[in-house]
Amino acid sequence: MSNEKAGRFPDPHEFQVPAELEGWEEMYPSHFLFSEDRKEWESSQFWYQDKIHAPEPLPPLDLIFQEAWQISLSQYTTRVFCIPPAQGIAQRLVGGYLYICAVNPPPENIVQEKAGLFEKRVFYVFDHYDELWDKWLTQFRALGEEMKGVVIPEELPKYVPEDQVLPVPRGYYVSFDIMEAFDKLANSMIKGWQYHFEMLNLSYLAYLMFADVCRKLFPSISESAIGKMVAGAHVAMFRPEEELCKLARLATSLREVATILKKNLSVEQKIAELEKIPDGKRWLEEYEKSKDPWFYVSCGSGWYYHEGSWITHPEIPFSYIKSYIERLERGETIERNLEEIDKQRDQVVEEYRKLIQTDEDRQAFDDAYKTIRTIYRYAEDHLFWVEHWFHTIWYSKIRELGALLVKHGILDNVDDIFMFNRYEIPEILTELATGWALGVDIPLRGEYYKSKAAKRRSILEAAGKWTPTPALGVPPEEVAEPFTIMLWGITTDKVKEWLKGVDVTSAEGLSEIKGFASSAGVAEGPARVLKLLKDIVELQPGEVLVCPTTNPSWAPVFTKIKAAVTDIGGLTSHAAIVCREYGLPSVTGTGIATSVIKTGDIIRVDGDTGVVTIVERAS
Repeated sequence: MSNEKAGRFPDPHEFQVPAELEGWEEMYPSHFLFSEDRKEWESSQFWYQDKIHAPEPLPPLDLIFQEAWQISLSQYTTRVFCIPPAQGIAQRLVGGYLYICAVNPPPENIVQEKAGLFEKRVFYVFDHYDELWDKWLTQFRALGEEMKGVVIPEELPKYVPEDQVLPVPRGYYVSFDIMEAFDKLANSMIKGWQYHFEMLNLSYLAYLMFADVCRKLFPSISESAIGKMVAGAHVAMFRPEEELCKLARLATSLREVATILKKNLSVEQKIAELEKIPDGKRWLEEYEKSKDPWFYVSCGSGWYYHEGSWITHPEIPFSYIKSYIERLERGETIERNLEEIDKQRDQVVEEYRKLIQTDEDRQAFDDAYKTIRTIYRYAEDHLFWVEHWFHTIWYSKIRELGALLVKHGILDNVDDIFMFNRYEIPEILTELATGWALGVDIPLRGEYYKSKAAKRRSILEAAGKWTPTPALGVPPEEVAEPFTIMLWGITTDKVKEWLKGVDVTSAEGLSEIKGFASSAGVAEGPARVLKLLKDIVELQPGEVLVCPTTNPSWAPVFTKIKAAVTDIGGLTSHAAIVCREYGLPSVTGTGIATSVIKTGDIIRVDGDTGVVTIVERAS
């Protein structure tokens, strides 16, 4: 640990992973690995673990999302909207975990070139946001429906159907169809993420500009106060939970329906009982209306195939509905109190606006505030449509390909297809198509692929039990890249806190950790440390959630926890946004919370100062 104590993290080219992870590099494309031919550049960068997008080791095929956002985010910053001092975000993998770095700023002449383009392009979008958003959503939903329409052959026929031969041969057949299907799916995903960042970075930029105006006008303003001014987002990401609330209220008004939904039965059994009564049929009709698109929401983050969605795991929305019915019957409020959030926001805005001395400053504040309130909703609107709805469609179609490979003895299980990266799957499909084309009794390398999938599952399981270092390389004297600070919450002070906590032994002695004051308020309670998204079901009422990062798809649990603490995330992270929307104290971007805090510890979360105090250790 001498390097860390000297003020740095391990060099990425010298860092060792546990022996149980031997062979992990084979799972991923070579350009995602630290390499000798890029050593000088890679060693000069500061790499930190991306717990927002990849809190767990990455299954090979799930890497496609990371590949896609690396290109898309970076190109919009450097080549499209030309944010003057900013470059892209580079990615590397170590032991299955994703590390990223904000590339150093470009030379001054490039900064000046970009400045003129930036002003012309960015402010046009700010001024025409509403019409551009409508166009974006129409375009993106069309791409998703196109992906839904990709046909995956259910089998390879003994002989090509007659109608594909006579009266005119089709010219290409199922051997081409299966390869084209995956190409279409992969290209659609890459294209979808190209759309994804069309205005996303600009929404973060608008927040940055508004925050900068606030800090200049009100030097003592807190970050949580700035956050309050943009709270109250009427956005798509909260729509799934709103649909659950609506269905729960409808059920409560239909006594027999509520009785059935509260029973400890399977979803199938509940549906069967509901179908027997008129009110039950009425409720099921409303449930079906809510499902598409609003239940195309991941049970976790949307980034991992194994998380599933409310479509594939209907027991999740049914359990939330049951809980909501019971709470309504106790006289509790289940909805997010938007009216109160709006009221608090308007009060904070007016209080600060009264402090402004000149018309010029007041105009600057009003302009920045109008921009942020107009465009900021996109930060969460895009989240539902891309990372949930779009990803859910992708997983469904990929599993159809997995089923085809299982049917022909190449894989043991449908989900084994996710053990191969997007460059390997075309090879597998080509082998399948070739074997079919050659005729009967042609051996395929099923045992080879099955063995490889099993080995990779074993490596991922071992990686999941490992706690890697939060960062690699030499930290910069000052972390200045704006999106690194705003979204990931990586600041100069946070990195110093990380250096304290890299040594787990010394971390045990810490009683206080610091992060971003992301959502105002103070709360104290027992901690529930959740390192895996699937463990969210263990969360109990009155606990404080401590996790790598939160996600708005967990909305139904935010009405029962006291506060939230995360390892990663700045003022515009999903964790910060969702906590402000539910009025929960939150400290984000601590870097080490999940390593230092243990489940059962009594902790105090101060969302006004960004301090988390361990009041009492669990016995």
